[in-house]
Amino acid sequence: MRAVTTLSVVVLASAGIGHTVVTSLDAEIDRVDPFRDMKNRPEAGDGMNVLLVGTDGREKLSEEQRRAYRLGGAPCHCTDTIMIVHISEDRERASVVSLPRDSYAMTPPHTDRVSGEEHKGHPVKLNAAYAEGGPQLTVRTVEKMTRVKIDHYLEVDFTSFMKTVDVVGGVEVCTDRHLKDSHSGLDLPAGRHTLKGGQALQYVRARHVDGASDLGRMQRQQRFMAALVDRVTSSGILLNPMKFRDVTLAVLGSVRADKGFGTDELLDLGRAMRNFSPSSSEFTTVPIGRMGYAVKGVGSTLKWDPEKSERIFEALRRDQPLSVHRPRDAALRVPVDPKQIRVQVENGTATAGLGRRVDAALAATGFATTKAPVNAAQRDVKRTVVAYDPRWDRSAKSLAAALPGSQLRAVKGQGATLKVIAGADFVKARKVRAEDPGRGEFGVVRGDEVGCGS
Repeated sequence: MRAVTTLSVVVLASAGIGHTVVTSLDAEIDRVDPFRDMKNRPEAGDGMNVLLVGTDGREKLSEEQRRAYRLGGAPCHCTDTIMIVHISEDRERASVVSLPRDSYAMTPPHTDRVSGEEHKGHPVKLNAAYAEGGPQLTVRTVEKMTRVKIDHYLEVDFTSFMKTVDVVGGVEVCTDRHLKDSHSGLDLPAGRHTLKGGQALQYVRARHVDGASDLGRMQRQQRFMAALVDRVTSSGILLNPMKFRDVTLAVLGSVRADKGFGTDELLDLGRAMRNFSPSSSEFTTVPIGRMGYAVKGVGSTLKWDPEKSERIFEALRRDQPLSVHRPRDAALRVPVDPKQIRVQVENGTATAGLGRRVDAALAATGFATTKAPVNAAQRDVKRTVVAYDPRWDRSAKSLAAALPGSQLRAVKGQGATLKVIAGADFVKARKVRAEDPGRGEFGVVRGDEVGCGS
């Protein structure tokens, strides 16, 4: 979830802000050496692989902040987010792969950083590698599991995340349903919301809003990352040296990085990525083959699907995209498959044939229309209306997404068939398709496919 902060630095550097400004900020970065004495590492491929680790860090927040955002308890000194970000050799693509913190992992032999005790390789949950051996064991464990050579290491905590979101003026997210999590304190009604730092932290930390638990949380984290990149690249921040400085200070104030990831590397990477945008990024979660894999002394873990996960990591090693490129007007993802949504179209205007046009347009994008449009009782409708029974609210939102600018109208007792009252504002229907609800494998999506859309 803190990958966004690092991506922000990279994108901001592309603005061409003077070397002196960035160099002065370099001193803010706390340095670590996660690659010290490492041997028998995977072979390097093309492009750059950055291991992004989000740590607890709640001790840096005030008592009031910890209370407000449900951050009670002692810091766990472990990682709650682990991602590999691959920047392509041509600097035109960023591929982000989330590694679930509860993944079953086998550590290499190491020295416990707390007790000093020598350990043989043993099974753990992936996030426990940090508690036992810090950044070095985390990198070694990830490399062993993926056979992807890690080039750089970046570690960010809660404080940096909240400051970054605040300094860019908040980030817009969308949800088709009410999200409520008593553990994180998240209480977000359906709709569009601009989240500031604290609420954004609740959004990306929430694990108890549905049955997907940590896997659902990673999907929300990926959506948030795409939204933050969109915010940074479209808001003029890149053109404002003072704003650039403020954002970078917020990011770097709580970051730890390897010694080789300095000012020159950030600037070189940033200049090469001048055209970076949400459509340049792609996100996925490592495919899970077995949920609830019980390990003695470790507990319930997630075991990766060996064949599917290997295909993802092989793509990273070969510097290949994770997904097939889709055109810019790719279908918008919606929560309910259009084929499952029955629609009756009514012409709410005096324009002859409008009902048939709307019915055909919705059928073309997959909706189960009646193919028998009728005239509405009211014939002076200016704004298209989607009327629906509240019990089918998710279907209604999926339908409304295909009709940009349409108005949702709840009608109790209407039943399963949704009604579209075509207004004078109708131009065309937008292509939509269902989200992939796969168990542990959400599919690969581009950054511009997980935003709020129209």
